[in-house]
Amino acid sequence: MLTKILITFLVILGAVVYLRRGRNRNVKYTRTIEIEKTPLLSKIAIYAMIAVSMLATAGYWGWGWYDDNTIVEVTISSPIEAMTASYQVRKKDIEEQRITTIDGIQIRLSNQERLTVKALKTD
Repeated sequence: MLTKILITFLVILGAVVYLRRGRNRNVKYTRTIEIEKTPLLSKIAIYAMIAVSMLATAGYWGWGWYDDNTIVEVTISSPIEAMTASYQVRKKDIEEQRITTIDGIQIRLSNQERLTVKALKTD
């Protein structure tokens, strides 16, 4: 803690000394203009990297959307009532304590119920 206070004090002291002394006024300013020519190959490489990263991002988001909207079959098994029920649900609608079927029915789950998620067979 003492070191932090000491370093802060030294920085403030240095800033005050620098501001009081100012810059050396005897410096002669010269203006030079340098024009850099960027090679065409580096511009193409930069634009290609930007395009590839944008395509990768779009692909990642697209795959996430596709995977979230995949319809799966959820089977709920209740050991208390000794019953099972199957529903078709989108992956994004499976939550911790609730599922929403593709028909819009919301089903609340208890801690004792067991879920089995299975991919639908595509013919």
